[in-house]
Amino acid sequence: MLEFKNLKKVYPDGTVALKNVSFTVEDGEFLIIIGLSGSGKSTLLRCINRLIEPTEGKILWDGRDIVKAQPKELRETRRKIGMIFQHFNLVKRSSVLSNVLAGRLGYVRPAASLLYRFPEKDRKKAFDALEMTGITDQAHKRADELSGGQQQRVGIARALMQDPKLILADEPVASLDPVLAHSILGYLEKLNKQLGITVLCSLHYLDLVQRYATRVIGLKDGEIVYRGTAEDIRKMTNEQFKEIYGEEAIRTGAATLDVGGEA
Repeated sequence: MLEFKNLKKVYPDGTVALKNVSFTVEDGEFLIIIGLSGSGKSTLLRCINRLIEPTEGKILWDGRDIVKAQPKELRETRRKIGMIFQHFNLVKRSSVLSNVLAGRLGYVRPAASLLYRFPEKDRKKAFDALEMTGITDQAHKRADELSGGQQQRVGIARALMQDPKLILADEPVASLDPVLAHSILGYLEKLNKQLGITVLCSLHYLDLVQRYATRVIGLKDGEIVYRGTAEDIRKMTNEQFKEIYGEEAIRTGAATLDVGGEA
């Protein structure tokens, strides 16, 4: 179980990105975080693996506070947290296979990691991950030869190499068309349901939220303004929608959700 207790993040320029955020994520959930750009979604996800350092509060994972973890404990924790990025975060000039194997860097000796030397069992594991994401035939191509959807599948395969208990997906389909977006979220759903991996995912498009979320958290200006199940969000009222996205979104139809038949 993952617990957030009064999490706060203030950036050096004084921007308050998170304000006393508290909620719980049960093992095996597919929890989606929604909200406008700048609402704190990415900051929240990156505080979990401490790519961003929280200012105050606790993040408890199975009872251990990640915020207080010392370097050795933090490295061990990060091994079990896969991260999928909006812009893929691949080494473009390296092969797909090399990018996927990078997911094992936290498990090999430092000298071996510098030379990118991996045991045969890790190479087999990499091909298994590529097979699960449907791109085995692309293994020896350079990453920048792949389409956006294929590159994101490489990112998922790389995360899978960590044997993660938790996957953080930061706007993983923001740069993809609707068909590819469903494809990518379908792979994440597969990992969630078949392997029992907990998924925390930030998204903009509410039709995707309705399809994939088991539970939803809505952020606005760094605060939680909405909590609900997938069923709740299908019944979202205009007032709830405006609380997250504002009056302007209702008028312009900026978010893709039929809210009460009026949006």
